[in-house]
Amino acid sequence: MSVEYDMNIVLVEPTIPQNTGSIARTCAATRTPLHLVGQLGFDISEKAVRRAGLDYWPYVTITQHRSWEAFQSSGTAKQCWYFTKFSDKPYYEAKFEPGDYLVFGSETTGLGKEFLNQCPAEALLSIPMDEPGVRSLNLSNAVSIGLFEARRQLTLR
Repeated sequence: MSVEYDMNIVLVEPTIPQNTGSIARTCAATRTPLHLVGQLGFDISEKAVRRAGLDYWPYVTITQHRSWEAFQSSGTAKQCWYFTKFSDKPYYEAKFEPGDYLVFGSETTGLGKEFLNQCPAEALLSIPMDEPGVRSLNLSNAVSIGLFEARRQLTLR
């Protein structure tokens, strides 16, 4: 039986095609819309996708937005949760609701402090890591952690 969770994934200026491909596969498998915001570090034209052999691509609902401002002005986002290492609030303390948007930055710069300064502090989430020498998790892994926690919470209701 399939359950509709009504979550959304937002990637702001992703740069590594393999990560976005893996995230897109997760979105396809879970029927989660994927929003790509700003300049991408790769080509997702039909020709490029076909050449890469991404056979699941037709099952991904993708919306591209020229910029963060264009995403915001689309009026679709209710609650956004911003994943960053610059938060003390772990992702599992968020109270996810249907229709929420989980926002992730690029692999190299994250969302950036200037961007995060414009976000509500209570909407900033981190994925705790025990080893201080590890600066971050792989973007695809971080998206999976956040998405499946949101799905877990919604299933328990």
